[in-house]
Amino acid sequence: MHNRHAWTEKSEEGTKREVRVVKAGGTWRFQSKRADEMNWTYYDEPSLDDLEQFHQILLRKYQRRRASYEDVLWAERELTRLRNR
Repeated sequence: MHNRHAWTEKSEEGTKREVRVVKAGGTWRFQSKRADEMNWTYYDEPSLDDLEQFHQILLRKYQRRRASYEDVLWAERELTRLRNR
C-alpha cells in the first residue's frame, strides 16, 4: 500500500510548485514539479525546507489518525540528521 502526501507552495515570483512524498516498500521518495516545468524532479535527499514542511504535514495527519507515529519519528530523525550536517 502506498503512503502519499502532497502540498503546493507559491514562490515570490508567483510560480506554483507541487511537492509529493510517497512511501513505497519502506522508503520515502520526494519529488517536485514547478508549474512551468514538464517533468517531475526526484530527490535522493530532500531539502531542509521540504522536510520541515513534510514533518508538519505528518504531525497534523497523525493527530487525525491519518499517519503513523513511526512516520513522524522518521521525519524527526531525518530533520535532526540534516540540521547537524
